[in-house]
Amino acid sequence: MAFNHLPACVHDALAPLSVKPVTHSVPMAKNHRPDRSLPDPASRPSPGAVLDRLASGPSRSARITHTEHLPPRAGRHAVWPDRIRPEVVAAVQASGIEHPWAHQALAAEHALDGDSVVVATGTASGKSLAYLVPVLSALLDGSEAPNGRGATALYLSPTKALAADQCRAVRELARPLGTAVRAAVYDGDTPFEEREWVRQHANYVLTNPDMLHRGILPAHPRWSSFLKSLKYVVIDECHTYRGVFGSHVAQVLRRLRRLCARYGSSPVFLLASATAAEPAVSAGRLTGLPVVEVADDASPRGELVFALWEPPLTELHGEKGAPVRRTATAETADLLTDLAVQGVRSVAFVRSRRGAELISVIAQERLAEVDRSLARRVAAYRGGYLPEERRALERALHSGELLGLAATTALELGVDVSGLDAVVIAGYPGTRASLWQQAGRAGRAGQGALAVLVARDDPLDTYLVHHPEALFDRPVESTVLDPDNPYVLAPHLCAAAAEIPLTETDLDLFGPATAELLPQLEAAKLLRRRTRAWHWTRRERAADLTDIRGEGGPPVQVVEEGTGHLLGTVDAGSAHSTVHEGAVHLHQGRTYLVRSLDLEHSVALVERADPPYSTVARDTTSISVLETDTEIPWGAGRLCYGSVEVTNQVVSFLRRRLITGEVLGETKLDLPPRTLRTRAVWWTVTEDQLDEARISPEILGGALHAAEHASIGMLPLFATCDRWDIGGVSVPLHPDTLLPTVFVYDGHPGGAGFAERAFHTARSWLTATREAIASCECDAGCPSCIQSPKCGNGNDPLHKRGAVRLLGVLLRGAAEAEGAGAEGARPEQVEVEGAGTEEGGANGAMGEETGASGAGTEEAGASGAEVEGAEASGAEKSGPQPGGERVGE
Repeated sequence: MAFNHLPACVHDALAPLSVKPVTHSVPMAKNHRPDRSLPDPASRPSPGAVLDRLASGPSRSARITHTEHLPPRAGRHAVWPDRIRPEVVAAVQASGIEHPWAHQALAAEHALDGDSVVVATGTASGKSLAYLVPVLSALLDGSEAPNGRGATALYLSPTKALAADQCRAVRELARPLGTAVRAAVYDGDTPFEEREWVRQHANYVLTNPDMLHRGILPAHPRWSSFLKSLKYVVIDECHTYRGVFGSHVAQVLRRLRRLCARYGSSPVFLLASATAAEPAVSAGRLTGLPVVEVADDASPRGELVFALWEPPLTELHGEKGAPVRRTATAETADLLTDLAVQGVRSVAFVRSRRGAELISVIAQERLAEVDRSLARRVAAYRGGYLPEERRALERALHSGELLGLAATTALELGVDVSGLDAVVIAGYPGTRASLWQQAGRAGRAGQGALAVLVARDDPLDTYLVHHPEALFDRPVESTVLDPDNPYVLAPHLCAAAAEIPLTETDLDLFGPATAELLPQLEAAKLLRRRTRAWHWTRRERAADLTDIRGEGGPPVQVVEEGTGHLLGTVDAGSAHSTVHEGAVHLHQGRTYLVRSLDLEHSVALVERADPPYSTVARDTTSISVLETDTEIPWGAGRLCYGSVEVTNQVVSFLRRRLITGEVLGETKLDLPPRTLRTRAVWWTVTEDQLDEARISPEILGGALHAAEHASIGMLPLFATCDRWDIGGVSVPLHPDTLLPTVFVYDGHPGGAGFAERAFHTARSWLTATREAIASCECDAGCPSCIQSPKCGNGNDPLHKRGAVRLLGVLLRGAAEAEGAGAEGARPEQVEVEGAGTEEGGANGAMGEETGASGAGTEEAGASGAEVEGAEASGAEKSGPQPGGERVGE
């Protein structure tokens, strides 16, 4: 028997960020100026007073589990390095900025010295200006060359919208410089008649990694004049480049560096990141170059009051009669309504487009009951809106015409919205980086602000609101990416060979795995070695071998059945779980039902509908161990890391009521199985350990299953992933280990680095998992601890107390083991639960065997909406959206 969980698809989750300013010992700018006082915030409502009003009443006040107060911070000014052109300094001053913050001046100094640098400071700390000033100064120098383009710069952002915003900002800032700075966007939306002008005349080109991969690098001869003069490469929001996507971008940047060297340039990389652990290390892995970090944030910050908010239990019951909390969507809509009634300018961040629309509609209806005019002052903001619609919403919010927005992460990256008093975050967004990016949208320009994190009914959210130290006191995580992943590296070697034949001098550039991969690519007849170089042998474009967003296979086209209109595409990897027959599909705020899925022709036919439910796919999985790379003893048990092969099949889907999450029914599906070779961490226990934990055969499957669910839910706290990025399998007797085994694996070919991070933090990770289960107030398991919204086995069997005892024994063995390679937990943290009698019932029952191979059921991603109205993987993706358009060409 196996109980297991496979991700539906990958979404961009941002990298980590600390609530406390990073205070590493870094050199300050040589031209440091005295501190200045903060602006007077008296005109703004006190964030503490706003929170008191929100929490008025006994039922409301009990929902606040913790309040954190961050004091205001004064800014530290400096002056620009004297090597910056005076015209550029004058242009910056004309925009209203008399002097830079100290970290801006320091970053500019490094750029002028030819050092690649990453600016890793908080929201609204002026990172854009830190890289723009040296770039504009270089472009002004280059404009004096005979061809007017003696220096060029390339700007990369994860989304088209951010590049467009930055282009407008650059043009506005550089207006006093006349025609010396010619900024232009080059992406999939750029008209073909404009592209030649951009190639020949623009000296500041703004694009995204997708277009660089597919459109610019393969056509490098047409970009030769631009590349030969390339002085700077700006990588904005570089903390978003994590996992498989980040690994692909790392190889795209190596291809760019290789072509630049061919044309005689060696650009300096300027990176902007949210505050993160070891930003220089992450930036170095991304670019392949040594990078200097500037992480001492010298910008001012107003007071921040941060509240953790847990919705109350309801009288409703979920699967197996488990208690259900009020949804974060409904709770957030109430808070946004109350803030609007108080006249507090607010943004509510939601994990999905549908959730944003739903919260705005609920808030509008409730405001209309108070004052009809108030209903017009709340709106939704998400991807899929036209740029002019989004700009109008931003202006309306800034001016005070709008009091509240329910927004997806489309508002999180790089969009300058100031004047906010409060932010409500509907569910932990997956990483501390995203959490603090969102919280930082309030209180900009030194104002005081309120942030409220509303917990979803989820193990991680429940853990965080009861363990505030995990958010406010713990070190931040590092960005996870693996450029040496052979599934990532191989197609980029082919693309590089198609651009310029590969030689042995390129081996160091692309990494140590290159030498091993080249013979395999030769054997596959993708590359051919002639004399001392490897050449691309195919007629098709090598760049089309891979989608850098990490999805394999041709995308599935989503077509409206009645009209034949193409709505968009869904990546092949998530099509089985998102556009299966009967799935709810969302596109630009409209809801559709999938009538059929033709896998042979990669087409899903849909029709317009408005069902009162969401759909959640369920699937079965078997897993086999291919190779064990590392194994360490945990008492009599073992903790292992290595390669596995996962065979997955979507078998059914659930219909869940939108607001309450009530299960309305399950429908069987007949879809073919798929295989995935990836990386996994797994642990085993012995019979003696089971006896010590008092785990009988009747409850073994439920204990393993419960531990697996909770560990998947908790891993995002230790690795920069989302639970939809990873999968899991629990087997009472696995054929490869011959022991009870729990696997957690990366949901990407070749791995994404998440399982490796889990292996290295396993003791802390599983200690937190045990604590999250044990501290939950339910009796036999609920969505806040061991139940999963995407469990393929209907959350049966599960045994809460058995999981606590089993993890306790396992972790006690880990703490006692000598030379354990994983991070340690104190022995007193992992005491085994005291003696007691077992509870019977469904939770203690053993489920049926599903096959000799150990195939069981697995968590699958949500298609349409989650319990709280979330769609797809539960996040606004920066890459291709289901039903949306590609970021690149």
